[in-house]
Amino acid sequence: MGPLRGVKVVEFAGIGPGPFCAMLLSDMGAEVVRIDRKGSRGGSKFDITARGRRSVALDLKNPDAVETCLKLIGTADALLEGFRPGVMERLGLGPDVALKRNPKLIYGRMTGWGQTGPLAQAAGHDINYIALIGALHSIGRKGASPVPPLNLVGDFGGGALYLAFGMACGLFEAQRSGKGQVVDCAMTDGAASLMSMFYGFKASGMWTDDKGQNLLDGGAHFYDTYETSDGKWISIGSIEPQFYTLLLEKTGINDPEFEHQMDRSKWPALKEKITRVIKSKTRSEWDKLMEGTDVCYAPVLSLAEAPNHPHNKARGTFVEIEGVIQPAPAPRFSRTKPEVQGPPAQAGQHTEAVLKDWGFASTDIAALKTSGAI
Repeated sequence: MGPLRGVKVVEFAGIGPGPFCAMLLSDMGAEVVRIDRKGSRGGSKFDITARGRRSVALDLKNPDAVETCLKLIGTADALLEGFRPGVMERLGLGPDVALKRNPKLIYGRMTGWGQTGPLAQAAGHDINYIALIGALHSIGRKGASPVPPLNLVGDFGGGALYLAFGMACGLFEAQRSGKGQVVDCAMTDGAASLMSMFYGFKASGMWTDDKGQNLLDGGAHFYDTYETSDGKWISIGSIEPQFYTLLLEKTGINDPEFEHQMDRSKWPALKEKITRVIKSKTRSEWDKLMEGTDVCYAPVLSLAEAPNHPHNKARGTFVEIEGVIQPAPAPRFSRTKPEVQGPPAQAGQHTEAVLKDWGFASTDIAALKTSGAI
């Protein structure tokens, strides 16, 4: 019942941001069919980003399988792939061929460096993409090495989310123009876009290239994480003056030096003092004092703890599918409710059913079996 109900998407199996993008589209109601390699494995219930779509297994070295792909593409609204530039073209499934078959198709392409540019053909991973655009340099403690923020910024933020947004925009425009187009999503481009505010801060003089010494990178004593007496951690983000005043009240700090909130020269000393204060109580004790107040506070929860927090439980932020706790679809809609359409599929699990549902005759399916295409 999600907002993309009725949209048909062909996904070429990949890793990382491509499957996550397909998961997002599926969670929003799109019918996503994944093209897997014939003979490949997969379908573990723990592969959360593979949830919510059916799988067709094809031997793309077989001309009949390529033609099968083109027939599926011919009735789809969108396609997404995450190969290096040129791979789809060599398979005979590039944008020119696909758009000739289906002029309204939105052809989504996910790469690290983009379809063009000096690095387009180079291998890479999230850490490399966010390094190139200035994000990785900006994350870390003073005097320490840059800290990889998992693969959230490049793969999932700058990649999957931007491709999903781009494809949604393309689908919207195609309804008006009747014409499809290619969406060239580079993780470097998306991650750079995510850094927009910080490039603005840098230009204005509000931000320096000295990591761990700025407002939002742990440099400020009122925006950081702190260890508690029981070895756990809490997060504080008391930026605004009224929130900062409440922080001092809740922590019992009455040192006049803390009145100089925005004096960067005092931040290191003030951080040492507040570190000692926070270390005097357990995380649970700080929860009772500050959680739910305007301090801008939250306990730092582990992956095991987060699904059981009362707020997350009340909102249904996590769901359980086949015994696997996982994030629920997001965001929420008032009328067209997104939902997980099913657990991860085994490679090729739905080949015949999908082909039948997408218009293939029984005789055609039998012929594909005979030729070894499926």
